[in-house]
Amino acid sequence: MNITISPSSVKGHLQAPASKSSMQRACAAALVSQKKTRILNPGSSNDDLAALRVIRGLGATVENQPDGSLLIESHGVRPLNDFVNCGESGLGIRMFAPLVALSDSTITIEGEGSLLDRPMDFFDRIFPELGVEVRSNMGRLPLILRGPLIPADIQTDGSLSSQFLTGLLLAYSAVNARGVTIGVTNLKSRPYIDLTLSVMRVFGLKVPENRDYRQFYFSAESWTNPKPTIEYSVEGDWSGSAFLLVAAAIAGSAVIRGLDPDSAQADKAILKALQDTGVSLSVGKNEIQVASVNSGSLQSFHFDATDCPDLFPPLVALASVCKGTSFIKGVGRLAHKESDRAQTLQEEFRKLGVDILISGDVMGIQGKSMLKAARVHSRHDHRIAMATAVAALRADGPVLIEKAEAINKSYPAFFDDLTKLGASIHTLDKIF
Repeated sequence: MNITISPSSVKGHLQAPASKSSMQRACAAALVSQKKTRILNPGSSNDDLAALRVIRGLGATVENQPDGSLLIESHGVRPLNDFVNCGESGLGIRMFAPLVALSDSTITIEGEGSLLDRPMDFFDRIFPELGVEVRSNMGRLPLILRGPLIPADIQTDGSLSSQFLTGLLLAYSAVNARGVTIGVTNLKSRPYIDLTLSVMRVFGLKVPENRDYRQFYFSAESWTNPKPTIEYSVEGDWSGSAFLLVAAAIAGSAVIRGLDPDSAQADKAILKALQDTGVSLSVGKNEIQVASVNSGSLQSFHFDATDCPDLFPPLVALASVCKGTSFIKGVGRLAHKESDRAQTLQEEFRKLGVDILISGDVMGIQGKSMLKAARVHSRHDHRIAMATAVAALRADGPVLIEKAEAINKSYPAFFDDLTKLGASIHTLDKIF
């Protein structure tokens, strides 16, 4: 799908999309809790649907309820087939692999798209220490696993992603690990581990002692989950909403409801960047209000995105219209996303007239008062599609985005929501 966005002002109120980080963790927790779970405000992105497909394949039943909620029932990991498919979800493959390994059956884990190129050699190193047989395609998918996983003291490297640790924490909890420790070095994205531990508590799972994010100790005490049923409401998504907040900051105003400023989601840090630019910002208990200042008055900013790398695309869109040069740290976290995001942002925003320089782990973005009309490409990366769409609001003419359907991975309603705020968006066969 190709879409065209014309320069527009935005104004209005929106409900935040459901957080896929929260939704996918809830699916995994529902699988291993061995309880009945009711999930409120479930997500419907491709990654969310992949998570539901995986837990069904591992034995859970999932029923859609009349009120829009999901009813999930599980008796633990009991695979129905000899394979599962995680779609294109990086969190999905890294989180569910240890749960698949709880089974003593031989299971193949497959994926699609860019996930086929992401490194999975972490499991080649760790699983043998946990009694799991593993074969991979030279550190890539597919993974062939045979458990059962037996918890043990291990040491892991968290420099690539915290998602591997999320899967191990859930797996250890699922089998009531006792007196063992998961050690971690170079852990990135600590807030995502906070989110994992928070979800585990809600589901009544055994939660390890967090020793300054260097060790996670599962006590020797036995653990039982007395909750007969669990109700979990999926949070509003700071990752997707960051694009809406930036749109309001650079091209009008908006109120985004359903965002918790006390959330464990790392991407709530977008508020700090917005504040530094000088926009009008009001943070309430369950809503965020943002309004732009006079054109050309947004100030450049410095931001460390090491623990929240998914903010790079909306931050680049924001920086592209700020006065002066903005600097974002954490470029090293971008290599293994849906695209090589640092390079992709540099190349696609260059088409819009924005100069982006990369020096080591820091990206510098030279802001402009107005961007150029252009033809850009999502590179099949949902966040690139959304970043260029937001930036297009401040172009001097229409911006055409090729393969804009990439948004379906995380935020299928993005263009509809942006249109509700007043953006002028057209497709070949439909005007939103």
